[in-house]
Amino acid sequence: MDSSFNNQPGNQDGLPRPAGSPNGVGPGRRPGRGPLGMDAGIQAGTVELRIPTGLTLESWGRIGRHLKRITDSSAWWLGDWLLYGERAFPDRYRVVIEETALDYQTLRNYAWVARKFPVSRRRDTLSLQHHAETASLPEPDQDDWLARAEKEKWSVKRLRRELRERRRLRGRGERNPAQVVIPLDSERAERWSQAAEAAELPLVDWIATTLDDAATDDAPDL
Repeated sequence: MDSSFNNQPGNQDGLPRPAGSPNGVGPGRRPGRGPLGMDAGIQAGTVELRIPTGLTLESWGRIGRHLKRITDSSAWWLGDWLLYGERAFPDRYRVVIEETALDYQTLRNYAWVARKFPVSRRRDTLSLQHHAETASLPEPDQDDWLARAEKEKWSVKRLRRELRERRRLRGRGERNPAQVVIPLDSERAERWSQAAEAAELPLVDWIATTLDDAATDDAPDL
C-alpha cells in the first residue's frame, strides 16, 4: 500500500478517489477521515499501517473492512490495468510492467479473468479467484456456479472442490474421456508449479486456463 494514498480523498466504500474531484474532495468524503477513507490519524505506508493508540473497536473493525475491500478489488484493478495497456500501448506496455516490478504471469492471469468477465458480470461479493475457478466454463455455467457460491457463501477452496467433484462425476459418465499427456522435465514442472501457485490455481487448471488464453484471438503474445 503506497504512502501516496495519504493525500487521496476517499469515497463511501473507503477506496481512494482519483485526484481532480471538485475542490479535491469527492462527494463521499467524510469529515475527520484520513487515508483510504479511514479514521483520521491512520497512516498508510508502503510497508506499514500506523494505527494510533486509543482506537475504538468500531473504528478498528471499520479499518479491517476497508482493507479487505481493497485487497479483494486490487486483483480486478490490476487485470483491467493490464488489459488497457495491451490495447493502448501494445508495443510499450511490457516495459512499464518491468519498471513496476509486477509479476507478468500473475498479471496475465488476472487479465485473463478480467477479459472473461466484463464488469456487468462480476459479482462484488466474490473475489477474482472465485471467478477464475469458473472462467474456463461456458458463460451460463459460470453464472450458475458463481450464483451458487454467492448464495451459499462458499470460499474459493469450497468452489474449487465442488467443481472438481462435478468434473469427476461427468468423467465417470463419459465412455472415452479425453486425456492429454504432457512430458515435463523437472525444471519446467517446477516453473509451471510456481506459476500456478502464484495464480492460486491447481496446476491442471492453470495449464487449462493458459492454453485457453493462448487460443483466444486477442490474447497477447507470450
